Amino acid sequence: MKPCGWLLCSLFAICGCAAPALRSQSPEEFTQALESKTRLIGEVARPFGHTYVKVESVALVTGLDNTGADPAPSPQRSALLHELQTIGVQNPNQLLASPSTSLVLVRGFLPPGVQKGDKFDLEVQVPSRSETTSLRGGWLMETRLTELAVMGGQVHEGHVWATGEGAVLVDPAASGDKDQALLVHGRVLRGGSALKSRDIGLFIGPDDKSVRLSSQIGQAINRRFHAYSRGIKQGVANPKSDERIDLKVHPRYKDNIARYIRVVRSIPLMESATEQTLRVQLLERQLLDPITAATAALRLEAIGREAIAPLVKGIASSDPEVRFYSAEALAYLDDSQAAAPLAQAARDEPAFRAFALAALSTIDDMAAHDQLVSLLEVPSSETRYGAFRALWAMNANDPMIRGENLGGHFGYHVLNCEGPPMVHVTRSYRPEVVLFGHEQSLEAPFVLEAGKSILIKSAGDDKATVSKFVVGQSDQKRQVSMKIDEIIRAVVELGGTYPDVVQALQQAKSSHALSGRFEVDALPDGDRAYRHKDDALADAEGVRRDDERIVVGSPMPDLFSTKKRKALR
Repeated sequence: MKPCGWLLCSLFAICGCAAPALRSQSPEEFTQALESKTRLIGEVARPFGHTYVKVESVALVTGLDNTGADPAPSPQRSALLHELQTIGVQNPNQLLASPSTSLVLVRGFLPPGVQKGDKFDLEVQVPSRSETTSLRGGWLMETRLTELAVMGGQVHEGHVWATGEGAVLVDPAASGDKDQALLVHGRVLRGGSALKSRDIGLFIGPDDKSVRLSSQIGQAINRRFHAYSRGIKQGVANPKSDERIDLKVHPRYKDNIARYIRVVRSIPLMESATEQTLRVQLLERQLLDPITAATAALRLEAIGREAIAPLVKGIASSDPEVRFYSAEALAYLDDSQAAAPLAQAARDEPAFRAFALAALSTIDDMAAHDQLVSLLEVPSSETRYGAFRALWAMNANDPMIRGENLGGHFGYHVLNCEGPPMVHVTRSYRPEVVLFGHEQSLEAPFVLEAGKSILIKSAGDDKATVSKFVVGQSDQKRQVSMKIDEIIRAVVELGGTYPDVVQALQQAKSSHALSGRFEVDALPDGDRAYRHKDDALADAEGVRRDDERIVVGSPMPDLFSTKKRKALR
C-alpha cells in the first residue's frame, strides 16, 4: 500500500464514525493536512468589484414651502452654479436665493454588480451652517452623480456613474426644533439611475498570474456555474488576461452577491472524482461541528449537487447552527428539503432570520413559496415583511403579493392574509406601501396632512374627504369611505406622491386614527448575535460567557442590506 493511502486508512480507523466533535475539539487539525492538497480558487485569486462605490453631487431641491435658503459662498455653491449654467438655467443666482429652493449634498452607493439602468437610493442633506429649515415636500432636480473630491477650495469630479432625480422623503414624524436635523435630511428612493455597469470578477496574485492559471480558474468556475443567454447555455466566467477573470452573477445569487463571491472562491481548481469523494467526507465531519459548520456548508455548496447528501444529514442535526447552515447551503443548491428548516429558523431565531428568508427566496419550488406565505401571518413584524420581500424577490408577479405602481410613484400591495392588521412603508430599497390585511380602515375623527396641499378629514361619520388646495387653482375634493385603500388612492389621484402618502399614514398612527400596526423598514437584522443553548445553560448556572455570543458566519444578503449600507457609511 502506498504511504499516502496507509495514512488515510489509519486516520479513518482512528476517527471512523465517531460523533461530531465538541466545541473544544474542532476537526480543523484533523482535516488541515488533507485539505491543503485541494487548492481552492480563493488561494490564488482575490475578488474585485465586490464593494460599494460612493457617488456624490451638489444639487438643487425645489418646491419647498418657503423653508429653503440662499446658500453661502462655498465650493459647493460654485459647483452648483456652474451646473445650472451648463444646462441653460437663466439667472441661477436668483433661483438659488429663492426660499423655495435649497442647495443639497447628494450621495448614493452603487452596489456590486450594478447594471446600466438599475435604480438605487439617494441620500440628500443640506450642508452644515445652511439656513434651510426643512426639505419636506421638495423635489430633487436632475443631477449627475460622480466620485467627488475637494482640493484647493474646489470640487473636482471623477467619472459620472449615474443620474439622480425625484421626490424627497423626510422622516414623516419629524417636526419642530427638536427634529431639526431630521427635517434637513432625506432620501429619494430609487432616485439614482446607473449610467454604466460595474464588472465583478477575480484578480490573480502577481506571484501566480499566468494565462494557463487564468484559463484553469475559468474552466473550474464554468463547470460549477452556468447561465442562459437567449436560450444558450453559457459559463459565468470569462478569463480576460493572465490576471483577470470577469464574472457574470448567477441568477440564484442576484440578491446575495457576497455569498456568490465566497462560493466561487471555494471552488477547487482541479479535483478528481476520488479526491472529491474524500473531501466531501471530510467536509461532512466539519459540517456536524457548530464551530466549522459555516465554512463546511459553503464549501459543500461550492462542490454542487454532488454534495447534497451530507447537507441533508446536517438539517437533521440537533444543533441549531448545523441545521441552519446546512439548510442555507441546500437552498442555494435549489433543494426544497431546505424549506421547512429555514422557515423554522426565520420564526424562532432572530439572528438567522434575514439569511433564512433570503435563502428561501432562491428555491424554485412551491414548498419554499408556501413556507414564506405562512410567515406573512406570524406576530413578528419584521418576519412578516421579510417574508413579503422574499416572495417579491422570488416572483414579483406572484398573485399573493403582486401589487401595482400607484400613480407611477411607488409600489402598492394589498395582501389578503391573516394576522394582526399592519401597514408597512419603506425608507430604503424601493418606495413601497404594503397593507397586511385588505379591509383596514381609519377611525374618525381625524385631520391628516398629505404633503403641503392635500388634506384628509373625517368628522365622525363613515366617510372621509380628501381635498387639494393650491393657490391660484380650483379646489379639488374626493369623498371616499374610511378604508385605507380608498384614501391612499384618492391622495394619489389628486397628485400626491409617496412622501405625501407616508406622511398621512404616520399622522394617522400618531393621532390614533390607525388602530393597527404602522411599521417603517421593519427589516430583519443581520448583525444580531446568536446564543447557543450551552451559553443559556451557563447563564442559568451563574457563569458569564459574553465572549461566547456567536455572530452568523454568512454574508448579509443584499435583499435586506439597509443596515449593511449604514455600516459602510
